[in-house]
Amino acid sequence: MKFLDQAKVYVRSGDGGAGAVSFRREKFIEFGGPDGGDGGRGGDVWAECVDGLNTLIDYRYQQHFKAKKGGHGMGKDRTGAGGADAVLHVPVGTQIFEEDNETLVADLTEVGQRVLLARGGNGGFGNTRFKSATNRAPRRANPGAPGEERWLWLRLKLIADAGLVGLPNSGKSTFLAAVSAARPKIADYPFTTLHPNLGVVVGGGHDFVLADIPGLIKGAHEGAGIGDRFLGHVERCRVLLHLVDGTGDDPAGAWRTVREELAAYGHGLADKPEIVAITKADSLSSEERQRVSDAVSKAVPGRPVLVSAVSGEGVATVVELLAREVARARSADPNRVPAEPDDAWRP
Repeated sequence: MKFLDQAKVYVRSGDGGAGAVSFRREKFIEFGGPDGGDGGRGGDVWAECVDGLNTLIDYRYQQHFKAKKGGHGMGKDRTGAGGADAVLHVPVGTQIFEEDNETLVADLTEVGQRVLLARGGNGGFGNTRFKSATNRAPRRANPGAPGEERWLWLRLKLIADAGLVGLPNSGKSTFLAAVSAARPKIADYPFTTLHPNLGVVVGGGHDFVLADIPGLIKGAHEGAGIGDRFLGHVERCRVLLHLVDGTGDDPAGAWRTVREELAAYGHGLADKPEIVAITKADSLSSEERQRVSDAVSKAVPGRPVLVSAVSGEGVATVVELLAREVARARSADPNRVPAEPDDAWRP
């Protein structure tokens, strides 16, 4: 399945049904009177967060969603049927914006959340509603109210506990494949990863979700390279794992480049807890390891970890550090739901 994290859709709720003008025509009833029923209400348009989706690819092929119109009223005081709702199923982490792509309408972060996007029009009154002591035979009825229509942007921001950042070809996909069951595309050229990949890491006594974000280059926040399109997926991460290519010409400069892009993008990315790891340690000699580690240590607060996803060196240490930071962030989350103890009663 292809990955799509942004889509524009058109939604329209159903028009209300028209009220009916009708009079009773029954044998032996001399003055039947009005009996026109009301029109049915038009259907609503909803967005619902569901499980099992991780892309907006469905909205590449269908962009228009219209709810059904309400049925018209009928004689014998029969009300028209209500129009069926239209429901947009979206993955967890979807944000809905107005047509300007800036005004936030809803942020769906939990399975089962629903938000009303367009309300259906009310049904019109039949002539029964207008009878009175002075108007025994009203010959008027209301038309149904029109539905609402609008253009909306759907933007997906993956929900992950930890995010992998770094320059292109710094070993992010290789690391994700080493610590989880994910199988991202891995090659020896830049920008191999064209869309984020998710993997579940089991280690350190905690399970957490790790996101592999496509590589950043200088000027990414202004659209250079793949640009800042995928930086939004890092916004929800609790901790960042910054991978620096140990075989590069300037590892410390590579770290600064990515940090500058995170700070320029904003949205609190530069303030997130960060773990720095020097990758491809299996390709470095003892002298090169010391030199690269010292150079990065001068720029990075704290000592970086030497990692080799191929040989497994340092991988367990990094996973333990990530699990510790994720657990600390989860415990500090005010919206966290406490986990049930293992011996808790269950039906």
